[in-house]
Amino acid sequence: MLTKLNLRGIGSIRDLEIEFGDRLNILTGDNGLGKSFLLDVIWFALTDNWIGLPALPNFDQDIPPYIRFQVSNGKEGESVFLFDKQRWQNFRRSQENEIVIYSRIDGGFSIFDPLRQFTPNEVYNFTSNQVLNGLIFNNGSIPCMGLIHDLDYWQLKQTETPYQILQSVIQHLSHPDELMQVGSSVRLSVDDSRQIPTLSLPYGNVPITHASSGIQRILSLAYMLVWAWEEHIQIAKLKRSEPLKKIVFLIDELEAHLHPKWQRTILPAILQVCKLLNPEIEVQVVTTTHSPMVLASAEPYFEEELDKLFLFELLGSEVTLNEIPWVKQGDVVGWLTSEIFDLKQARSREAEAAIGAAQAWAVKDWSYKFPDNLKTFAQIQAELEKVIPGHDPFWIGWTVKNEARQK
Repeated sequence: MLTKLNLRGIGSIRDLEIEFGDRLNILTGDNGLGKSFLLDVIWFALTDNWIGLPALPNFDQDIPPYIRFQVSNGKEGESVFLFDKQRWQNFRRSQENEIVIYSRIDGGFSIFDPLRQFTPNEVYNFTSNQVLNGLIFNNGSIPCMGLIHDLDYWQLKQTETPYQILQSVIQHLSHPDELMQVGSSVRLSVDDSRQIPTLSLPYGNVPITHASSGIQRILSLAYMLVWAWEEHIQIAKLKRSEPLKKIVFLIDELEAHLHPKWQRTILPAILQVCKLLNPEIEVQVVTTTHSPMVLASAEPYFEEELDKLFLFELLGSEVTLNEIPWVKQGDVVGWLTSEIFDLKQARSREAEAAIGAAQAWAVKDWSYKFPDNLKTFAQIQAELEKVIPGHDPFWIGWTVKNEARQK
């Protein structure tokens, strides 16, 4: 498991040091500040591989760029950018002791299994299409048959472990009010002889190829977890090795494509499902999120001894990353107005401006910078009536204050 990471001369933060929690690490912050970039660097540190283009050094610095990290067994690694060769130096480390799964924002996945070390393909990079339809190499080998094939095949052998686990994982990841189960497979096209698995939903069976983006993301998370673990077990048998018991799970934008009621269940489910693979597995999750619902859902499960919350912030022209003390905010509104999202009001910008002007007017704070369209009581009142619903609690205090002023 990753315990420390130190970056210098790359990314938005010129000198970054971060210590990770043993179980859950949540990265938050505005767009473009480096959350996805940090996941890419973590992947490189743990696997010695980049997904797509490698990180570029900050060319305006004289300090040699480097990436340093430490894992839970105390071992350290360092990679320096070699300007003469225009690439990052390999870590040259001994074999790792954890499987690494990266759920990317583009719907694809990357899988690293240390038991594949010294083989031609120690890392598998899946597109979202390959997750469904399989990964096929130019030499004809097929390391993964894909979700469509495997789900149908595992269903035919329901006594086998993969299907039982996948069914349980799907149920854990689905919303309690809309439980998903694997339905019967159907043929859909004259041009495709495959039997396409379906999902049994409250309103009927839906072929997985026609499921919504959110449901496909849930399915892909479940399938990749089960496939990576089952493949690891098979490799361990072939190599006469003991299976590993550690998984690092990187998830970019955990809430992508999910309705708020699914966002409320996805993180607790992720923390539980890996135990279905093997109760002895240790799991470290590093995830990015923009969702206050995800953070609210973590409140019953967050353990300060094991988990950490981090915030990327832009202060002037400098980007910072700091660990934020965990404080329960109670609900989504509390999270939206906390330092994590830093909204003055959990409302539209127009409503926030109108209420700000109203509050300043009520206490006669004439130092307040009233917007041009909110300089008189009549303008403020008209704008409030436009942007604030009649049942809003704000009206009680506002009405009382105005009546008191008129007496």
